[in-house]
Amino acid sequence: MDTFDRIKQFDTAIRKYISKDFRDWLVQKGFFVAPASTKYHGNYMGGLFDHSFAVMQILLQLSINNKLRWKREASPFIVGMFHDLCKIDQYEPDKEGDGYHFNKDTLYCGHGDKSIMLLGSHIQLTDEEAACIRYHMGAFTDKEEWQYYTRAVNTFENVLWTHTADMLASHVYGK
Repeated sequence: MDTFDRIKQFDTAIRKYISKDFRDWLVQKGFFVAPASTKYHGNYMGGLFDHSFAVMQILLQLSINNKLRWKREASPFIVGMFHDLCKIDQYEPDKEGDGYHFNKDTLYCGHGDKSIMLLGSHIQLTDEEAACIRYHMGAFTDKEEWQYYTRAVNTFENVLWTHTADMLASHVYGK
């Protein structure tokens, strides 16, 4: 799939939930061409969008199948599509052109926190959406944070469903 097809797929799925300015920012910042990792799922041009789109689709299906309640209709779209927004500038092509390496010159660090900071400039997040994005890594977060992750799951069960969607996309479906 090429960049044009990714943008078209994005517009069809989520355009009604975001502003034109945010969509233009995503295009300009490379959301549709960035990789999702250096050596794991989505470690190719466009992998970040492909992974994010897969997580969104899985989260929507989990929401239907399990009758999940969200604070607003847009939440599974926003959480799924932008949980890894932090990766928009996180990787650079290797000089050899056969892979990617970590970009040490980004303005913000972190994973969930960085995604929330970037997204918060464009969308007013609910506390549930922020918790889902912040803790979407589940027990893969630092051990010192497990108590906070558990508290987030106990407060918003969709935190656990978001983690599940992310794990299904990356480890089961390879996206």
